Amino acid sequence: MIDVAIVGAGPCGLAAAIAAGRAGLRAVTFDAACIVSGIYGYPTNLTFFSTAEKLAIGGVPFVVATEKPTRRDALAYYRAVAAHFALELRQYEHVERIVREGDGTFTLHTAPRGAAPRTERARHVVIATGYFGRPNLLGVPGEELRHVTHFFHEGHESFGQDAVVVGGANSAVEVALDLARSGARVTIVHFAPGLDPNVKPWVLPDIAGRLKEGTIASRFESRVTAIDGTHVTIKGPNGSERLPAQHVYLMLGFQPNTTLLEQLGVPIDPTTGIPRHDPATMETTVPGVFLAGVLASGCEANKTFIENGRHHGDLIAARISADR
Repeated sequence: MIDVAIVGAGPCGLAAAIAAGRAGLRAVTFDAACIVSGIYGYPTNLTFFSTAEKLAIGGVPFVVATEKPTRRDALAYYRAVAAHFALELRQYEHVERIVREGDGTFTLHTAPRGAAPRTERARHVVIATGYFGRPNLLGVPGEELRHVTHFFHEGHESFGQDAVVVGGANSAVEVALDLARSGARVTIVHFAPGLDPNVKPWVLPDIAGRLKEGTIASRFESRVTAIDGTHVTIKGPNGSERLPAQHVYLMLGFQPNTTLLEQLGVPIDPTTGIPRHDPATMETTVPGVFLAGVLASGCEANKTFIENGRHHGDLIAARISADR
């Protein structure tokens, strides 16, 4: 039987596995995709807001040649950390259901890619499924079309084409800039009167200049009402308008996926989306079930980042060790 089953192999899940190992616990980490799949899904040329030392886990230095690490730097770093600690990883093994047994242990029902479903028993469970659980939806016709996406890798695919970016925060701004640099005709659509006030300061001059000169178009105080194969329909101060769009990027953020917690009977605050837990130990109201990472912030995902969520594993390991 596993001492600790960790669901989610992002930085906070890996940090929890390291902390468990240091406490003498056998930890197995499951992920439906690859390790740090959220970072893998970032735009190809992304540079982190945080400095490298704030992204480091397990006491392993994260050394880069520049002030801030890139996506590629982070992928290499977390691979190296996982190998250094010889973490027991089950990549591409989706945890579909967790059942709490009568003796207080847990049975995980998993679906490994390319293999038959299987079960695993664990004394404790850590849910660290990260930020990219459920995209925030517009709820408009056409949102499900193939050229509409909540993710972005790089602007090359939109060269010479019309692209609409919905949103006004950092992700939307960086997507719009990369698309423009790649030769796309870009329009930002945002419901507010302007861009989010928290746009990264080193990015703001570039986007402000492009908006001013018109190389990136904008429709502020506007909302998307429909999407079809060639256009996005919006409603703004001047009424309804159809914008040409071969590519539509919905940079609207995400909500954590609390399905496993709900299965286990962990109460979720209906207003904040925060699972009920003790911040001092990260244990939920269901004994033996813990949170790590952004799930602890509920709907306000911007309150927990790698730099503060990476410490949750130490709290969890201390709590489990106290009962041994």
